[in-house]
Amino acid sequence: MRIAELSAPEVAARIAEGCAVLLPMGSTETHGPALPMGDYLFAEGIAMHIARSAGDVLVAPPLAFGGADFFRGVPGGVALSTPTLTALVTEILVALHEGGARRILIINGHGGNIPAIEDAQRALRHRHGAIIPVLHLWKSAGAWQTELGGSPDALGHGGDPVASVGMHLRPDLCQPALLRPRAAPEPFLGLPVSGFGTIRAPAGDAGVDFGVPIELPEIAPGGVQAKDPSGANPELGARIVARHVAAATALLAAMKAPA
Repeated sequence: MRIAELSAPEVAARIAEGCAVLLPMGSTETHGPALPMGDYLFAEGIAMHIARSAGDVLVAPPLAFGGADFFRGVPGGVALSTPTLTALVTEILVALHEGGARRILIINGHGGNIPAIEDAQRALRHRHGAIIPVLHLWKSAGAWQTELGGSPDALGHGGDPVASVGMHLRPDLCQPALLRPRAAPEPFLGLPVSGFGTIRAPAGDAGVDFGVPIELPEIAPGGVQAKDPSGANPELGARIVARHVAAATALLAAMKAPA
């Protein structure tokens, strides 16, 4: 199913038969002491599960470097500017489309990739008439945390959903004993930090969030923003992956229908 492992004639024949192509994307950045830096490995792993479920799918080599956000300057990490990543993703999608692929699905595992992906999606539609959907893995799965039995305190960078999915897909790369509670981040501008890049000012019962240019050490020392990631577990990861696979399989089937 991996394009990189097949011969060119094999790939050409399968694409000519209508095979879909998945493009996994992620990043190489810090996820704390318990998880590997390459979250693109998990995007690729989910893509492979989707390919096995759908049957007529090829998986392109993953994009290992993500768009720069809070994680620029991490030792060993590589982050690309949005213009660079946009050009890269656009050219990859154009190449796949020119090679005959008419069902292309992006499997994205990094929030910093979203602006580049959206620009590339619009470019492909405007220039080539191609509709290329994207599945934002963690954006989707974060909303399922409580429903699927996950701990609310484990949700966040350095924790779920990445930690549970990683423990399910690649337990050999994870060290769950190092998943520990973190101290609350220090106030920024005298106000509590409410999320990645946001602080909360009091207003009514809940307050209002304001975007600010917070740096990684100010919000997630050591790469961990989750309050207590120790609640992550492979069983939750399996449930998250299963839901992603079911949804993507249904989408790929729908993409076979004539527009």
